[in-house]
Parts: sequence; structure tokens; C-alpha cells
Amino acid sequence: MRFALTTFLAFTLLLGGCDVQPKDVSAVGIPSATPFQPGLENGSDSLYADSAPTPLNLPTLTPAPPTPTPVLILPETLPDEVDVPAFTLPTNLNPLTGLPPSDPALLERRPMAIKVANYPRYIRPQSGLTLADQVFEYYIEGGLTRNIAIFYGNDSDWVGPVRSGRFFDENIARMYQAYLVFKFADPRVLSYFETTDIADFLVVPTNGSCPPFRLMTTRQIEVYNNSYFNTLLWDGCIAENGLRNDRPAIRNGFFSDTVLQSADLPGTKVYTYYSDYSYNYWEYVPGTGEYVRYQETDDMRNGKEEKYEPLMDNVTSEQVHAANVVVLFAYHTFANPFNQEDEVYNIDLTGSGEAYVFRDGEAFVARWYRTNKNQPLLLAGMNGTPINMRPGITFYEVIGTNSFASQGDGEWFFHHATP
Repeated sequence: MRFALTTFLAFTLLLGGCDVQPKDVSAVGIPSATPFQPGLENGSDSLYADSAPTPLNLPTLTPAPPTPTPVLILPETLPDEVDVPAFTLPTNLNPLTGLPPSDPALLERRPMAIKVANYPRYIRPQSGLTLADQVFEYYIEGGLTRNIAIFYGNDSDWVGPVRSGRFFDENIARMYQAYLVFKFADPRVLSYFETTDIADFLVVPTNGSCPPFRLMTTRQIEVYNNSYFNTLLWDGCIAENGLRNDRPAIRNGFFSDTVLQSADLPGTKVYTYYSDYSYNYWEYVPGTGEYVRYQETDDMRNGKEEKYEPLMDNVTSEQVHAANVVVLFAYHTFANPFNQEDEVYNIDLTGSGEAYVFRDGEAFVARWYRTNKNQPLLLAGMNGTPINMRPGITFYEVIGTNSFASQGDGEWFFHHATP
């Protein structure tokens, strides 16, 4: 009987496992564990309902400045032995001196190349030569010389006496992309200038206050030798007459406070003899690191001895000085016999030529190169490396290719000669 009951229960369970279907079961209402969520009462379902807290003293991220891209000027002509693949444009330094300008706004204009007389002797002291960036002295005629001074990073209310133009001045006007300021010129010179593309940049006296030429009333000399230019008033004349005054692209110069090349010889005195009437010398002053100018006071005819006195600037009351003195050898030629008779020279500053550079009491044998028609000269050593000039004024003495030089004990002597 017990066996039968057990068998019946087992059989019943077996049938239930095969035939009975499970009831439907819903998960709704079955409690499950919920993570802790503070502040959800009456809150939004959005994860971004409230702004995120701001950390205290959050550092400000300053983006890195963009890497400046230098603007380059490629040389138009350059011998293979000279290692200058390209020139850069300046930023805040005057490209003609390597120094900051007296006012940065001055570099946003065109330079002025102003003719400054050296003779007759009674016109001395001249005005403004110590405020110019660069000055070129060259032979004109009759044994005499004249200066052309470039003003860019400085101004002067008196520059002069301003005298007439010469063919040579075209070189300077082009190289510095400058206004050429002069007091008339020989008809052969003036008519040529007026046919060129520098015609719009010629500045000569007219009636009225523009251009700003004026007489120095404290000097009791003839009007012809008593005309001065005021560079401070020139901007107003440009605006009044609608002239161009855009900043030209002038390459950076090669300037350094220290000498980066090995000097060839000492150079403490530099004499230049243009003629028996016109001669001068520069003397190095170690205390200032510059050269000061001495000018002849009499001729050397009939065996007379040389006589000098300091050449002064009437505006600043300073002796004319230069951080660099450069002697350039250049071809002096005549276009025709008529010009030769009157000594109307063409002085060629295109191509290249021999040069001597003096800075810091040392002398460097060099060559000059006109790499671009509208850029200043490049000065390089005989190994082709550009010579670094001392920051400051540079004064050029331009002499003929037939000139000769000698030196000894740091003193150099250059004797101008032409074909």
C-alpha cells in the first residue's frame, strides 16, 4: 500500500512537469535597488539642468602667438661667392642705422635725400649732418665735393645749405626710394631727371611755403648759398599736395654692436684727398666708439701744409661723427666731350666695386654690391660674408676707380683720381 502511494505521487509530479503551463508574471511592482540620487525631488530629468560649478582661480589660457613670417627681398644680382640668399624687412629698428628711430611713426614715410653743400668754406658749419642716417660725399667739379644726406629715422628743422643736384644723386634716390631734395640743377641733369620714374619725387624750391625751403636770417651771405630745408614741415606739404608718402620696403641692414669678422688691419685715421682744395680726415675716438670729422681750412697749392679744424653741425653743436666710415671706389665717366669739358660726371654705383670699411678703430677690405636697384648697397668681406656695421650713422666717401690708397700704423690715405 505504501509503495502504491509513492508510485502515484511520483507519477503525478511527472505529469505536472510535462503538462502544466506557468502563469504570466509581471516585473512591475517588484522592488529593485535604486542608486542614491540626491536632490531629485521636483528636479529635472536632464543631466544638464543646472550649470556646472565654476572652480575658483581658474587659470586663463593664453594662445601662443603666431610665428611671424619674415618678409623677404630677393637679390636681383649677386655673385656666387656672396652668401646672402635673401634680405628681410625691418620691424622696429631703422634699417639705415640699426637703431630705434626717434619716433616709430617716422619709419612709415619715405626717406628724404637732401643735397648739402661743402663749399664755399664760409657756408660752414652746415646744418643737420649729425641727424642724418647716412651721408655720401662725392666729387662734383673744380676740385670740390658735395654731400647728399638721407633722413629717415630723424628730423631736423634746418638741413643745408641745400645746393644743386648731380647725376650721381639718382643712385641715392633709387636705393633709398627717397624724395630727392635739391636746389635746381644743370639743365642737362634736370631734364634727364624729369624723364625718369623718379620725376614725381623731385623736390626743388618754388614760391610759397611748400616745399619748406627757407633762409637762415642769422647768416649774412648770398641767397644762393643760404637755402635750408625743414624736414618737420615736409609731411604737411605732402598731405596738402596729395603726394605719395608710403613706407618703402627697405631691407634690414647688417648691424652689430660687436665685430663679427676679423679685421684686416687697424684703422684709426682715414684721410681722403679729393684735390688740393678739398680734403678731410676721420679720427677714431675709443671713448665713443665713433669717428669724428676734420675738414680742411685752406688749400695745399704751392706747397702749403695741410690745415684742419673740426667740422661742426650748426643744429646740434656737435662735431660731425659716424659709427662707420666707408670708402667706395666707383667709375667716374662723361657721357660726351661737352660734359667732360664742364666736369659733369656720371658716377656709377651699379654692379660692384672695391671698398674699405672702418669701424671700432679697425679696417676691413671689402667690396660693395648693388644687389637691387631700389635697395642700399651691400658690403661684404673678400670671403663673401656681409660685414656687420656698427649701429649708428654711416658716412661714405666716394672716389674714382683710379684712386690709390696707402696705410701704415692705423692711418689710411685715399687719393681721389678719375680717368
